[in-house]
Amino acid sequence: MTSMAESAILLARKQKNTRRELLKTIGAGAFVASLGACAPMPAGLSRYPRPYSRKPWVAPRISMDAVIREVVGHRPYRPSGFVVKGEQFDDKLVVHNYGHGGGGISLSWGSSALAVRETRGMPPGDVAVIGSGVMGLTSARLLQDAGWNVTIYAREVARHTTSNVAAGEWSPFSVYNPAYATPAFMAQLEWASRISHHAYTNLGGRDYGVSWMEAYTLSDSPIEETLGELADLFPYTASLQPGEHPFPSPYVHRQVTMKIEPAILLRRLTQDFLLAGGQVVVTDFADKSEVLSLPESVIFNCSGMGAAKLFDDVELTPAKGQLVYLTPDPDVDFWTVGGGEGLLYMLSRSDVLLLGGTFKLGDYTTHAEPQETERIVSEHRRIFSEFG
Repeated sequence: MTSMAESAILLARKQKNTRRELLKTIGAGAFVASLGACAPMPAGLSRYPRPYSRKPWVAPRISMDAVIREVVGHRPYRPSGFVVKGEQFDDKLVVHNYGHGGGGISLSWGSSALAVRETRGMPPGDVAVIGSGVMGLTSARLLQDAGWNVTIYAREVARHTTSNVAAGEWSPFSVYNPAYATPAFMAQLEWASRISHHAYTNLGGRDYGVSWMEAYTLSDSPIEETLGELADLFPYTASLQPGEHPFPSPYVHRQVTMKIEPAILLRRLTQDFLLAGGQVVVTDFADKSEVLSLPESVIFNCSGMGAAKLFDDVELTPAKGQLVYLTPDPDVDFWTVGGGEGLLYMLSRSDVLLLGGTFKLGDYTTHAEPQETERIVSEHRRIFSEFG
């Protein structure tokens, strides 16, 4: 009787001989071509290496027919940068944590850690958090970890906040105007960025919607390195010259960073908050006096744009963003920025293929603008019609 090991060896030899005869019959070249047909590489794209992903280059499917939704959000932008500080109002301590522009999700854990640090030396007790966006949720979770009993007061639940109308690339850069930023703020930004980056790497995976991807910035002129003190957080960084990449723009800057899917993240953070004993009260505050009338003696102000009205921040202004959601395109696993008229970016997520965008300072309008949708879609179609 033949043993299992001997049978396996005989089968392997038989398969090897069969493959040899097949190669003789159809030719080695034809056999290799037949293997390639299983995972086709678009013509011309195979010569461009991918440093992180092992998937072949694929152009996203972009058309007006694929549009499923147009979304508008208002980034809470301050030229001098976001605010993290404690402010005393008689017997109430208000800890401000707002004004992160387009970097709220990116900076959330780090900025919230800075905010929670304002309570050092205080015995944990009841605390109120104003706002249910990503800044409110991360502040609430860190406070719970520190032993506080947290209640979130918010006009809207998390899925209706500006945080849920975000692209999701980890990129803490569109948050200030360099002409107004002080050295103290730049140090604060670096600290918050590093803490937040570390926190998201701990949450990697589908549960929190965190993954990694290649990101490409497209330009008609050479791109200078802009990562500064945070360069070590971005692997596979390189400036690519004409002919070294598949994009129609001559110059491209590449980096690998995290993709954070807002809907997944906010849903999971809300679940974590409630499981840890937190409460959510849906309410709207007319002014600062109503906030200060809350029973809690410590209040975290994570109200985003609401801080302009509630705490008289005249520097805070909206930066209107418009996104176009297309049906998902799971074969596309990279991000692009630029490459055409106006602000442009493309990101493939599990829920949508997302196209942006706009950054209109001082624009409070909430409607999607048809001409912007047409520009965003048509410019991206042009970019990827020349892809390769």
